[in-house]
Amino acid sequence: MATRSSKRRRLIEPSSHLSETPTLSTLTRDTVAPATVEDRLRWKGFCEIESEPASYLPLQPVYGLVFLFKWRAEDPDKQEQTCPEGIWFANQVRRHEHLLPTAAKDPVALLNIVNNIPEIELGENLRQFKDFTIDFTPSLRGDAISNFDFVKAIHNSFARKMDMLNADLQLKNDALARRKAKTEGTDDEDAGFHFIAFVPSQGKVWKLDGLERQPQKLGPIVGRDWLVQVAPELESRMAQYGDDQIEFAVLALVKEPLRTLVTSLAQNVKSIRSVMRRLDCVKADLKDPLPETLDIATEKATILGPSDQYYLDQLAIDRSKPCDTITIQIETEKVPDLVSLGQELVSVQADLRVSIMDEARAIQADDERATNRRNDKGLLAKGLLRVLERMDKNKSLFKFDH
Repeated sequence: MATRSSKRRRLIEPSSHLSETPTLSTLTRDTVAPATVEDRLRWKGFCEIESEPASYLPLQPVYGLVFLFKWRAEDPDKQEQTCPEGIWFANQVRRHEHLLPTAAKDPVALLNIVNNIPEIELGENLRQFKDFTIDFTPSLRGDAISNFDFVKAIHNSFARKMDMLNADLQLKNDALARRKAKTEGTDDEDAGFHFIAFVPSQGKVWKLDGLERQPQKLGPIVGRDWLVQVAPELESRMAQYGDDQIEFAVLALVKEPLRTLVTSLAQNVKSIRSVMRRLDCVKADLKDPLPETLDIATEKATILGPSDQYYLDQLAIDRSKPCDTITIQIETEKVPDLVSLGQELVSVQADLRVSIMDEARAIQADDERATNRRNDKGLLAKGLLRVLERMDKNKSLFKFDH
């Protein structure tokens, strides 16, 4: 079994195919030429991405919060003495901080959330990374994130050539400004924007700030809504800004809405089928047949089984079960009430189907925006500018009627 020191060596040793960093002349040979896959893999930076988070909706569950603000040091006595067992926490490694723009700090906050939520189904790469770093110190985990090519490659898949050049130029300017400020004795280390995470884990609410040595426990979870305990912390930080200084943002990491909707649809299908089975049982005891108007299956669009259109498979149906309230109603209600319950469930399903299709279209639109964002239009823009330049030089050849 690999020791911690040997793991660390493997993490900080550069990959052979990433050992060469593009030179300035290489990157600037044509500043509008599209960045190649090789350019993105070899580039050591993180590009800035203008994200378009979904509008706030009362989505559940909320796995964690990411808070962006101008960082200020806090009382270190509020932190734990050591990282508690079972809490995955990574530092933002300060010795590499001069190489990292704000965009590179967001993955630290996100990983500090997803690696502490047991019910989140991690993909193979993230699961292996979590298992590999489970025994690391927070500082070593920060080193591991800096060398986690899987995350960096996805993040920088959005990078255009100009993004890479701008990011490198910004880092250079920041380093020069910091050096000058230190020389003049005016350096303000608290001035940078920073991401921190808030997450519920092991019955407690934690603040996970990568610039602090250890996690900070805000207190035990009281009730079902852990966000209530985070609100005072956020309000306190926001109050530090003036009315004209809205220099913060809060993002919620939630379960993908489509999955939640499909899970609800599976439960709905299971409930309708349970009502129908119960009605079939009681029909035998009735002297007169049920009127057709009371048949809950008359709605042709109602789904009673798997459906590719609505991303519902048999496994999801088999795993689901009606909620306790509906189960009691099915077992105790009389025929008219059972029929009313069934019709209500059919109506709920109609709304679910509409919501699923709306969410599927939203995901498709997001995918198209991501594809377009990855499409580097630098050459097209350069071509258009050249055409406009030629038109400007030759405008005397054109005559316009007013």
